[in-house]
Amino acid sequence: MIDRPARVLVVDDSALIRQVLTQALSAAPGIEVIGTAQDPYVARDKIKALSPDVLTLDIEMPRMDGLAFLEKLMRARPMPVVMVSTLTAAGAEATLRALELGAVDFVTKPRVGVLDALPTFTAEVVEKVRAAARARVRVAASRLGATAAPASPAAPRPSLATLRATDTVIAMGASTGGTEALREVLEALPADTPGVVVVQHMPEHFTRAFAQRLDQLCTVRVSEASDGDRVLVGHVLIAPGNHHMRVVRDGAAVRVRVSQDPPVNRHRPSVDVLFHSVAERMGPNALGVIMTGMGADGAQGLLAMRRAGARTVAQDEATCVVFGMPREAIAAGGAEKVVALGKIAPTVLDLLAERPLPTRTGG
Repeated sequence: MIDRPARVLVVDDSALIRQVLTQALSAAPGIEVIGTAQDPYVARDKIKALSPDVLTLDIEMPRMDGLAFLEKLMRARPMPVVMVSTLTAAGAEATLRALELGAVDFVTKPRVGVLDALPTFTAEVVEKVRAAARARVRVAASRLGATAAPASPAAPRPSLATLRATDTVIAMGASTGGTEALREVLEALPADTPGVVVVQHMPEHFTRAFAQRLDQLCTVRVSEASDGDRVLVGHVLIAPGNHHMRVVRDGAAVRVRVSQDPPVNRHRPSVDVLFHSVAERMGPNALGVIMTGMGADGAQGLLAMRRAGARTVAQDEATCVVFGMPREAIAAGGAEKVVALGKIAPTVLDLLAERPLPTRTGG
């Protein structure tokens, strides 16, 4: 935590983007832009000379792309980095790799209606740079130099054709830092884990790429949710970007409903929307997990789940990239247990083993 203005270095090959980011960040209280760089080689020298607190880093640049530079930076001098990405499938893949390498968060450049989209873009940059200045940088050495090739699952993966109905739902919510936190938790779950539903704050395109990447790495199956999908044992459904996801009962089946209702807590998807639906539809036959992220989304929903009889878990401050959402959930009284990231999966499995036989709740 720094108690002076956050010193930011803007790295982008576009002179226009450098100007836009510099003006927006310089006008924001508590932020000071100390320099810009048009490529990683200039950035390297300015980092040595200026010691910034936060870097904004474009992915597509000449001479050296942003991913190659980020990997070198995280080996030599780990620091908070906010990636500037494109809202495309290729941009999503590159951004997910950047988050694996240790980037704190990302923003997407507007593609159409640039002038109209600039206020939203710059406001998001300011918010995420502020959060990055307070963030804990988590760099997994095993991910540096790694490729995106799938890992060998520790146990046989369930076939999509043989997945069966679930009588318990595990609901998880995360934001800043959540992609890697969720990966660590989901990789540790066995093939017979009850159905899991997840909200991670991400835009369209990114959630699909995120789900596909997790499906390569995990023993459980992972996919981006579609409206009407069943919640099944051994299967994880990720809420699609720009869509809320709710859990509903359909006779003996549990399904998800996907919609574009107005944002909640400024988010779509919203963790609160998911958690409140799980509290209402599943009652004590559920388990809620809230993880790293800025803001308060999910705090009231986790409390509703606990009041409905569900078991609830929050990630602890020491292992969060940003201790915002878990802090608010704990303060509201929604968290039954507060544990380190590495203990979340074992805690979930222990709580599931303790639970009573499922009780049918309202449809």
